[in-house]
Amino acid sequence: MEDPIAESLAESQREISVAEFFERNRQMLGFDSSARSLITCVKEGVDNSLDACEEAGYLPDLYIEIQEKDDEYKVIIEDNGPGVIKKQIPKIFGKLLYGSRFHKFVQSRGQQGIGISAAVLYGQLTTGKSARIISKISPDDPAHLYEININTDTNEPEITRDEVVDWTRPHGTRIEINLTGMYVKGRRQSIYNYLKTTGIANPHARITFVEPDGERTVFERAVNELPEKPKEIKPHPAGIELGTLLKMMRKTESRQLNAFLKNEFTRVGKTTAQEICETSGLKPESKVKGMGRKEAKKLINAFQEVNLISPPTDCLSPMGKDRVEKGLAKEYPEAEYITATTRSASVSNGNPFIVEAGIAYGIQKPEEEKIDLLRLANRVPLLYQRGGCVTTKAIKDIDWRRYELNQSGGTGIPKGPAVIMIHIASTNVPFTSESKDAIANVDEIRNEVERAVRETARNLRKYLKRQKRISQRKSKRNVIQKIIPDMAQKIQKITDKPTKNTEEVIAKINNNFLVTTNITKNKNHHQATINLENHDRTKKEITLTIPLTHKLIKAQPKPKKEIAEDHITLKWNRQLTSGEKDQIKIQIQTPNNKKPKIKPQITGVPKEILTITRGNQNDQ
Repeated sequence: MEDPIAESLAESQREISVAEFFERNRQMLGFDSSARSLITCVKEGVDNSLDACEEAGYLPDLYIEIQEKDDEYKVIIEDNGPGVIKKQIPKIFGKLLYGSRFHKFVQSRGQQGIGISAAVLYGQLTTGKSARIISKISPDDPAHLYEININTDTNEPEITRDEVVDWTRPHGTRIEINLTGMYVKGRRQSIYNYLKTTGIANPHARITFVEPDGERTVFERAVNELPEKPKEIKPHPAGIELGTLLKMMRKTESRQLNAFLKNEFTRVGKTTAQEICETSGLKPESKVKGMGRKEAKKLINAFQEVNLISPPTDCLSPMGKDRVEKGLAKEYPEAEYITATTRSASVSNGNPFIVEAGIAYGIQKPEEEKIDLLRLANRVPLLYQRGGCVTTKAIKDIDWRRYELNQSGGTGIPKGPAVIMIHIASTNVPFTSESKDAIANVDEIRNEVERAVRETARNLRKYLKRQKRISQRKSKRNVIQKIIPDMAQKIQKITDKPTKNTEEVIAKINNNFLVTTNITKNKNHHQATINLENHDRTKKEITLTIPLTHKLIKAQPKPKKEIAEDHITLKWNRQLTSGEKDQIKIQIQTPNNKKPKIKPQITGVPKEILTITRGNQNDQ
């Protein structure tokens, strides 16, 4: 009798290691094309370096170099982080799904334990060469050099070289990976643009980049303080699924249910634990180890019914409005206007998240081209799958014509010389795939993205409308400045009488803020009268300063004084509503009765609507 077919089929089945799985499905990790594979390799190394530096409290100083030789590339990434202890080097770089962040509820760049080891695996598959790692943990310890491969059958590191070497860095890590790929320049999806965006999102980092042709770029840091370090929290009941809860119940050291709820979850205190027990119909003193799927299901339902406090947000480390603006200003120094916002924390599936947005307007980009969109998650740029990302969908649904940007039909990505940056910080960013290129279309996240973008867009609209008004004023002023002086000359010829100061007349017609200085001579001093007239439609809060090299006799109203070696500076803070006038008088002792030079300086009024003129300068 022949053996059953199932017997022969069983002989062909075997366990698949995770390394072997990703060997055959490398596109899942972002290694699906030559150009993208090179970028992904750099991205994974940079993410590791930034996280390591920040966790150790070091301002990141990264060096990235791409070398090209014989149709292969060598990627070199070096950092000044804390280094890796000798026994951990093979596992971190030569074993997939090995890491320290996967089980932590805290914001970080990498959590899956796949990134850098996947880059090592890709290099090994495409070139057959080992990855080279040097690491040093302190100036007093030696630097260890490893050359490592990954055994795809067992998902274990294979060490081909292990020795102590000299290395000038006091501490840090350097990795070299040989791989096949394609280096591209001048495209949105390029290593240069990835590092530029990384510099914006991490203004505390200094990144040196050397391209294959030897061109060197340094993305300097804009701030010298590390971002606030996020704190690890426990899971929140609202984000727990049934299987996860059963696993927690098996592993917990708590004996009774009320202790389990208080010890294993965040935002669950004595009162909340009691309410969950009552809602679920389970006794607080019930033994957790004796519970099964039925009891866990009751708890899950209770989590949905009980009014739970939102999880704490100190597990997040957003950039902050100031750093977003500084990051954009650092990489877009030509921008004429930059604005940003950081929203309050929200919650999705029990995971807290914060959305930030920034706009830089007036960058070097043609008006007819679409704006640049920078997408970031936990400070990491997202370069691919833009169309499938919730941030892009939110941008497209906004009518940008309301915010003074061009947009065909009121939908789609707007056009103009601008860049829009969106950053999402979360303990668990819901990516659409393992390659972490796009954020899933989650309603809570989409709504917050739209609110953040609209908030910054309103600031941009105010600026652009103001610029339009100023431009119209300027055109009006240019016309008036040609007409009025000609008219004044003709009137003077006809009447044979001196005319008024034309600058004052022009200022009133143009609704400017007018400052006129009149100087008169008395017996042994001069008096300067400064007239302030607000012809603009809005109230102005100004600061008037006058530097003096002569001795001050009296001033009305009384000013603040700043005394220097060779002069004093008089300062007044004044408020003038539309149409209001004000006057300041100062008496100055003048040697030999020589007329003083009085030069008022005004802050608080845009220069486009400010007219400072000399009035009567009679010495009599």
